[in-house]
Amino acid sequence: MLGTILAFASAAFFGLNSVSMRRGVLTGTVLQGITISLGLGLPLFLLISVLIGSFDQIWKFSTQNYFLLALAGVIHFAFGRYCNIRATQAMGGLLVRPLQQMSVILSLILALIFLGETLTPIRFAGICLVLLGPIIMLRGRKTFADEMKNKNKEISRVKFIPNYKEGIFFGICSAFGFGASPVFVRAAIGDLDFKLGVAGVTISYAAAAIIIILILFNPKRRHEVMKTSKTSARWYSLSAILIGISQMLRYAALTIAPVSIVSPIQQTTVVFQVIFSWFINRNHEAFGKWVLLGISSSVIGAISISLSTKFIMSQFTFPLFLMEIVSMQWP
Repeated sequence: MLGTILAFASAAFFGLNSVSMRRGVLTGTVLQGITISLGLGLPLFLLISVLIGSFDQIWKFSTQNYFLLALAGVIHFAFGRYCNIRATQAMGGLLVRPLQQMSVILSLILALIFLGETLTPIRFAGICLVLLGPIIMLRGRKTFADEMKNKNKEISRVKFIPNYKEGIFFGICSAFGFGASPVFVRAAIGDLDFKLGVAGVTISYAAAAIIIILILFNPKRRHEVMKTSKTSARWYSLSAILIGISQMLRYAALTIAPVSIVSPIQQTTVVFQVIFSWFINRNHEAFGKWVLLGISSSVIGAISISLSTKFIMSQFTFPLFLMEIVSMQWP
């Protein structure tokens, strides 16, 4: 029960993080967001690693595992997060979410190739639902654009017109970054362990932070970050803290509850994102029926992909012919 509560709490903090980041990019830039996010995130994870006694674990990985964790960090926290922030800036957090659920498909494909995972009928159905999500969502794009134009006439402080080409491109790129990184982390750490996991994330954060530091050697980029407004800085800082808390809760949940329970619950992040967006970013997000239907399709699909056949068979009773179909797997 405690593991389930922690997993839901993690999903809630992830959802609130997305809303905070969305609010930050309304008046700030992508580089400002990722710099503050990593700048606060790395010290936060170092502090957590000290508090829980995993700081010593940071120095005990093999050279190969250091490389895998660093690669995961660059792909996830630098590339993936940059693309995520840029896609969110282009067309809003809720419109980006169904695209990002495609990261689950990529994780599964890479796990099939490198980690010996299997494809089942339920996972295949989940893949179809995830792919269907963005198609459903885009049916309402013209209506949403018109609504934003009308809102912007009333709200002069921040004007937002969705840029679908940019948003879709970077949304798919972020899905690639978020989907590829777990495979490298899994290859480095193996079975998830709370202390080892926090140590691994700290290394990944450090690798991504080095990339951002190298970028900031450019005086123009450094000047851009220094010009961050107080409003954007507050929202970006809040986002950095929230993502640290959510990651900590996620690893804590994984030490108590099995992955087959935690992973599907993590997909409910978007539910919390919709709720928080309604209260905080109502004038800057899409809440049309097609968007919500697309989100629902992608979430149900992502949960289906996350569930193992063994877990489903243990929770539900099917007729014999359905059990045979459900238990099929490839390869």
